[in-house]
Amino acid sequence: MKILFATSEAHPLVKTGGLADVSGSLPRALAGLGHEVQLVLPAYQSVMEKYPLYEVLSHFSVGGAGRTLNARMLAVWVPELEQKVWLLDIPELFHRPGNPYLGPDGQDWWDNGERFAVFSRAVAEVAMDRAGLNWRADVVHANDWQTGLVPAFLREEANPPRTVFTIHNMAYAGYFPKSLFDSLWLPWQWWGSEGVEFYGLLSMLKAGIQYADAVTTVSPSYAREICTEEFAYGFSGVMRHTRDQGRLHGILNGIDEKYWSPASDPYLFENYALGKGHVAGKKRNKQALLQQLGASDATQAADLPLLGFIGRLVTQKGIDLILQVVPRLLEQRRVNLVAVGSGAAHFEQALRQLAVEHPEHAFVHIGYSEALAHQVEAGADIFLMPSRFEPCGLNQLYSLAYGTLPLVHHTGGLADTVVNASDEHIAQKTATGFVFYDPDAHAMGSALEHALYLYQKPRTWQQIQRTAMEQSFTWEQSARDYVDLYSKEN
Repeated sequence: MKILFATSEAHPLVKTGGLADVSGSLPRALAGLGHEVQLVLPAYQSVMEKYPLYEVLSHFSVGGAGRTLNARMLAVWVPELEQKVWLLDIPELFHRPGNPYLGPDGQDWWDNGERFAVFSRAVAEVAMDRAGLNWRADVVHANDWQTGLVPAFLREEANPPRTVFTIHNMAYAGYFPKSLFDSLWLPWQWWGSEGVEFYGLLSMLKAGIQYADAVTTVSPSYAREICTEEFAYGFSGVMRHTRDQGRLHGILNGIDEKYWSPASDPYLFENYALGKGHVAGKKRNKQALLQQLGASDATQAADLPLLGFIGRLVTQKGIDLILQVVPRLLEQRRVNLVAVGSGAAHFEQALRQLAVEHPEHAFVHIGYSEALAHQVEAGADIFLMPSRFEPCGLNQLYSLAYGTLPLVHHTGGLADTVVNASDEHIAQKTATGFVFYDPDAHAMGSALEHALYLYQKPRTWQQIQRTAMEQSFTWEQSARDYVDLYSKEN
């Protein structure tokens, strides 16, 4: 099949979150199954600076908000992906500083609605072989609200490719005023409760859900959760209808072992693998990490369990629960903490304050570092992931692969991938981490106390580590599930 994979970000070109990891890995896994996969994303300024050598494939025009824009389709060779990636070049929309969605001031670009509507319209033109590329898609795989209009545009075509739309996070629905809908010259029949309208606003996420042939989300549990009021952000009725039509599917994300394997990870201080001294290898990574972070005596510091956190500092990720539970353990000198992330200013400040109050036990990096993310996964003993909701989650999968036992809230993909270290599961040798079932500090604290208790039992701990590292969450099976979905008749 010829598969057009449309996304607003893809690692290693540009990354703000898990969507980029998926977009950088799934197309390669699909290609590995023998399909022709073309990845397409906007030609952001940061991407063009990173990949300055490009080929101009075509020129074409595309409708914007009350105007027609000239577009170029570029191709850049991305060595890490071992393929050419197509970049939609419209300088007025995409050649600007900042990340894909935010300006340097941290605020949404004022014209995000037009930017991603135009991108979606251009993707539809490419799919229908009207962009001068002499290439027509059999399947178009769109991702999140930024490409939500792609299935809608293609629904208007005669003999369109099959469309699959993946929801990576229901919390971001791409809301814009009706004035944008009007200025984009969108078909009048789309405006209504059966189309893209949501309480008087245009929702690009809803467009993808309503008009795609198949809708997926990134874990089976999250597919069930988004049919409930609690997790659907007002779309529970829409999602239940999608489910009842047989269009909703939950396919678990995978991890890319090319980038995330302790045996070959270039960011680690020392590589290790299951059955090849993983206990000693993790200990040396832990010591090196603590030394790098500034511990005065890294060897002594490594005797304490090291808690790791990497993520956005927002309530969804449960950072407030960590800030309620962990300070007491730091005061008691029972643990060390390393936290990497950015987000809400008050959470950033609270973490900085922890580092000031406990300079030998709390280490904080505000921002993101790919190298440090890998080093934390290898060096930490327990990975904290107390998310209130988590469509799939990737860090718990990385943690399992690296023998770093995840401590998670029972939700979404976390519930699908981590087996709680209960007495029964330990006896059965199926335990892979620690699970709590209510999103509150008491439940998380109890789970963490249980983890710290088992940490004092090296044989039991190492057995759980082995089981965790034996788990396989590669992209190959997920890719096969997507291919089955691509191949279905409407």
